[in-house]
Amino acid sequence: MKLNTKQTVLIGLSFASILAFWQFYDQVVPVILENHFSLSTAATNTIMSIDNILAVFMLPLFGTASDRTRTRMGRRTPYILFGTVAAVALMIVLALLTEGGSFWGFFVCLMALLVVMSVYRSPAVAYMPDVTPKPLRSKGNAVINLVGYIGGIFSTVAITLLLKDHVTSDGAVEYDTFIPIFAAVAVFMLITVLIMVFTLNENKIVREANVRDDDDESAAPAGGKLDKAVFKSLVFILLSVFLWFTAYNGVTTAFSRYFEDRFGVGAGGSAIYLTVATIAAIASFVPLGIISSKLGRKKTILLSIVLMTACYVGIIFISDIGATAQKIAAFAVFALVGVGWAGINVNSFPMVVEMCHSSDVGKYTGYYYAFSMAAQIFTPLLSGQLITYFGYRILFPYAVVFSTLAFVTMCFVRHGDSKPTEKKSLLEHFDVDD
Repeated sequence: MKLNTKQTVLIGLSFASILAFWQFYDQVVPVILENHFSLSTAATNTIMSIDNILAVFMLPLFGTASDRTRTRMGRRTPYILFGTVAAVALMIVLALLTEGGSFWGFFVCLMALLVVMSVYRSPAVAYMPDVTPKPLRSKGNAVINLVGYIGGIFSTVAITLLLKDHVTSDGAVEYDTFIPIFAAVAVFMLITVLIMVFTLNENKIVREANVRDDDDESAAPAGGKLDKAVFKSLVFILLSVFLWFTAYNGVTTAFSRYFEDRFGVGAGGSAIYLTVATIAAIASFVPLGIISSKLGRKKTILLSIVLMTACYVGIIFISDIGATAQKIAAFAVFALVGVGWAGINVNSFPMVVEMCHSSDVGKYTGYYYAFSMAAQIFTPLLSGQLITYFGYRILFPYAVVFSTLAFVTMCFVRHGDSKPTEKKSLLEHFDVDD
C-alpha cells in the first residue's frame, strides 16, 4: 500500500489556496481596518473574530452538504471551484471598495467573502480522506499541510513585495495602494484551484481509490450513529483539539506583546521566533507522517503534546532574550514547538475522520474545524482577562495548563489509530483493501 503522492499534492493545491487567503486576511485586513479606515483596535479585533464565529456553525453544515452532493464533477469539487471563483470575485470588489474609501461597502463585502470561504473549506479538506486509504491518511495529511504552507508563504512574500507604505509628516503610516496584493493573492487562489480541477477527475479517482469501511468496526455505518465507545473517543479527541488550540493560539495571539513586555523586543524582532517554528513545522511534516505510520497516531500526538508542554515550560525560564545563550535556547525551543505542532496536526484530523463512514467525511471534517475555531474564539478572551489581572508572565503557564489538559483528554481516545495491516502474501502488497 503506497500513497499516491502526485495526486495528494494536486488535492493539496486547494488547501494552498485557502491558506494563502487566510494568511493575507490575518496580515492585511487589520491594517486596512486600522490604518485605512481608522477603526480602533477593539473594533478591528471584533471584526477579525467574525470568521471564527461563522466557521463554528458553517463548516459542519457545508461539510455535511458536500457529503450528500452528487454531481458529474464529484462531491467536493463543485464547492471548491465555485467557492474559489466567488471568493476571487469578491476580493476584487473588496480591493476597489478599499481604494474608494467606503467602509460599510467594504464591511458588507468582507462578510460575504468570509461566508464564501466557510462554504468550501470543509469540502476542500475532506477531499484527501475520500481518496486515501485510512492507514495512509497521516502521510496524506502531512503532504496536504506541506503544500498548504506554500500558499501561506506565497502571501507573506507577496505582502512584503507589494504592500508599499510611507510615513507622513505627522508620523502616521500610510499605504500607497492595496490593489496589487489583493490581485496577487486572488490570482494565486484561482490558478492553484484550476490546476487541481483540470488535472483531477474526482469521481474517477474516488472509484479507483476504492476506500471502503466494510471491514472497519470502528467506523459508523453510512449516515448512522457511532458505536458508544467510538463516540466517546470522538468526544475526547474533539475536546483535545479544543484544548491544544486554546494553548497554542493563546500564545500566538499575545506573542508579540509578550516579547515586548518581557524582553523589550518589538514585533519585528519577535516574529523571527514564530518564523523558526513555522520552518521547523514545514520541514517535519513528511517525516512525522512516516513516523506516525510506524509508531501510531495517538502515541505521536501524545509525544508531541509532551514536547510542546516542555517547550512552554522552558520559555518561562528564559529571562533575557538579549543574552546569546538564552537567544540560542529560545530558537531551539521554538523550533521544537514547530515540530510538536506539526506532529499534532498531521495526526489529529486523520484520527477524527477515521471514526466515520466514508460518506460522512465532510461532516466530521466540519466537526474538527468547528472545535479548533471555537478555541480561537475562546482563548483570546480568557487569556486576555488573565493577562489583564496577572500581566504577561501568565501567558506560558496558561499554555502549560491547557496543553496538559489536552494530554489527559487524549489518553481517553481509544479509536482512530489505524495502522497498515500485515499482508499474507507478496501479491497483497499491491492491493488497496482498507
